[in-house]
Amino acid sequence: MAIYQDRITSDKRSPHMNNQQISAIFDDIAERLKSKKENVFKIRAYQKVARSIESLPVSVEQLVRENRLNEIPGAGEAIAKKLTELVTTGRLEYYEKLKAESPQALPQE
Repeated sequence: MAIYQDRITSDKRSPHMNNQQISAIFDDIAERLKSKKENVFKIRAYQKVARSIESLPVSVEQLVRENRLNEIPGAGEAIAKKLTELVTTGRLEYYEKLKAESPQALPQE
């Protein structure tokens, strides 16, 4: 989990986030959902989007601006909304709630 924390840390004054930071957040969401024993398909969706974001040739920020989030493999409507919120505000309410439910760092398998 320490890797996630290093990758997630960002400048709190600016909502700008790079693909690596966004990917780390979606990886962490998947890990937290796994620890809650959520639906495996939901977990895999977050994992798939995290991997897809890591390999994108352009920034997620650009895809949000150009309304092209549907080009990210695995990004359905719900995840696209989360990506838009994260890119435009620098935070994700869903992620904040998950962290509040289990604030301690989660072990990575």
